[in-house]
Amino acid sequence: MKYFKNIGFGLMILAGVSVTTTSCKDFLDEELTTKLSTDYFDTEQGLIDLTESLYGNIRWHFGYEWAYAITLYGTDEFTNGNDLTSEPWNTYDNRFGPIACTPATGAANNNCPAPQALWDEMYYGIASCNTIISKAETVIQDEATRNRCLAHAYFLRGYNYYRLTAQYGGVVLQTEPVEGVVRNFTRSTEEQCWEQVVSDLRNAYDLFEGEVYTYGKGITWTKATAAHFLAKALLFRCSERCQKQFANDGTSRTDADIQADLTEAIEACTYAINARGPLTSDYSDLYANWTGVDCENEQLDEILMAAGHNADDATKGRYGNRTYNYFTPQFSNFAGGWVKRGVWIGGMDFQRCRPTEYTYAVFDHVNDARMWKTFKTVYGINAIANDSISNVHNAQLGDPGIVMILNKQDDHTYDRYTFGAYSQNPNWTDDEGRLPEWRVGQRQTATTGELTSTPGQWAPNSLVLYQNGQYVAPEFKSVPICNFFAGINKTDDGSRTAEKGDAHRDVTMARLAETYLVRAECYVRQGNYSAAMNDINVVRARAQWKDGENRSFYTDGSQAFENNALNTGSAADNYVNSNLNMNTYYLSNPDIEVTTEASNLQLTSFPSNLPEEDEAILAQIGASSDFDRAINFILNERTRELLGEWSRWEDLSRTETLITRAKAFNPEAAPGITANKHELRPIPQSFIDGLLNDDGSNLSDEQKAAWQNPGY
Repeated sequence: MKYFKNIGFGLMILAGVSVTTTSCKDFLDEELTTKLSTDYFDTEQGLIDLTESLYGNIRWHFGYEWAYAITLYGTDEFTNGNDLTSEPWNTYDNRFGPIACTPATGAANNNCPAPQALWDEMYYGIASCNTIISKAETVIQDEATRNRCLAHAYFLRGYNYYRLTAQYGGVVLQTEPVEGVVRNFTRSTEEQCWEQVVSDLRNAYDLFEGEVYTYGKGITWTKATAAHFLAKALLFRCSERCQKQFANDGTSRTDADIQADLTEAIEACTYAINARGPLTSDYSDLYANWTGVDCENEQLDEILMAAGHNADDATKGRYGNRTYNYFTPQFSNFAGGWVKRGVWIGGMDFQRCRPTEYTYAVFDHVNDARMWKTFKTVYGINAIANDSISNVHNAQLGDPGIVMILNKQDDHTYDRYTFGAYSQNPNWTDDEGRLPEWRVGQRQTATTGELTSTPGQWAPNSLVLYQNGQYVAPEFKSVPICNFFAGINKTDDGSRTAEKGDAHRDVTMARLAETYLVRAECYVRQGNYSAAMNDINVVRARAQWKDGENRSFYTDGSQAFENNALNTGSAADNYVNSNLNMNTYYLSNPDIEVTTEASNLQLTSFPSNLPEEDEAILAQIGASSDFDRAINFILNERTRELLGEWSRWEDLSRTETLITRAKAFNPEAAPGITANKHELRPIPQSFIDGLLNDDGSNLSDEQKAAWQNPGY
């Protein structure tokens, strides 16, 4: 998508000349229109085109390494694999600060996200919104059209300021267009920023015409979208980080203020839930069952906001969708040649986001279907790397080539077995030379396929989480840092036309299951634990195995390759041999007999007597009061439901749990993360250095220091 963008960077050109916009019926099917002045935005069509172009601003979030670095790294859920592109964002070491980290200052390469990336891009979108808001009343005569444009502009401005304030705390509030280059700004307090966010999202909520899809055939912004983010903003304003910061600024809010915010947030959530419910019945339909560009699953009512993509290279803008690169292990490296990568496997093996022990342990491995519909644990042999080894073990194309057993700490089935990458250990045996018994479902074409097993089947690569009660997964690697782990499938895309080509699937940014969890947290903060439990149980009900489900079946967005023009010849064979539609459910739960019965995840009390996996986590972080137990349980549930969905750092920062949970569950982050510093990001030095005083003089060192967040 081509979209409005100012010349220069960030706030310094907040209202500079706009040179690019679009004219379109479908915001993903655009005809480029170039204007050399802003006069076009003094016309009704100009503002309509500018409004439609706002959808392009959100695509930026998923176009490069910052997608995961600023949202997922340095938390309890993910740490870095062997690739160290964005490592400073995970380790919080001395390379992470206001100045972009480069190879000269210790970065692994030139792709480490800079602290100004989000800052600059959000202000580009804000500038477009300011233009629409300032002109719509006088330029657009038709009331419905005017309100539609204003609703979109208020929403994106509120959303962008939400992202800025969530990351940096107080930022610069610029809500009017500015002529020319401006270099003297005032930094607003965090409370003032949240007031602006809430105001903008309230305006959007009031102006949107219910669930009317105004631009294109995709899931576009509606009243429910605004309601969801209004609730999140109100909840953020009530959370621990804000109350501490407000107190530091001498502007503490009263209990009545907080209760009013929580009540309004609950009402907003309720609107979205009633307007767009119920939840999609099968969790797999949200991500795993992605079958190709613009498929029906991208239109699910549960999806409240998505960054839209399609297969037209002319509309992708500067950045396409790169998210398929970031969640997959380095399978082509440790596989020893038995599993090679290509467009037929939906993810590239860039090994950026490696799940932590917590991320595996937080699931009920037996009863929670989300685990087995999210983690990819089996890859098929798509190349015979060694004929003699193949002959000895009768290894064939399409046999399991990589097997990841996600067992629990108290499982001792595999204590005596030797696991590892092919190059380290080609024979998977115990110390008596015995091969393990396979109990995975063989290749399936439907979830109702017959369950089978092959005792003693050999696999060249294998991993287990626990042996002798110890977490040993990080030891499985063919390089100094672990590159062998179970990745998640929420971004896999078999529609790519080149191995490293852009993905074509939409990226979900908000969905209704999160709305339920936001409302549940609001109820907890009101002391209404019963209502909170009811909302949590709605989410957990969808997560249960349904009667008749094949628990060993697995699929992901690789299946889009079936509709790919490249699906011919050897590529077609590689697709079939690589994607075996199986997981390691029964290997990982060796005491479970093959079953298709429904499971039960419903809470019967809250926040007491929680599931054992939650009790273990709460004990490790010392959460003992009812309130702390409830908040941390919801954070656990957010992991189970929303793993990898681009908001974890902000959720932990706002609840003041980032330091505790990162230290407890992220070994790479634990040594560097510091309280009263890393709950906020550094203000970009490139912005601070460009500021001037009102008289045109440069800021002094003391003035620059006053702009910066504590500790940087």
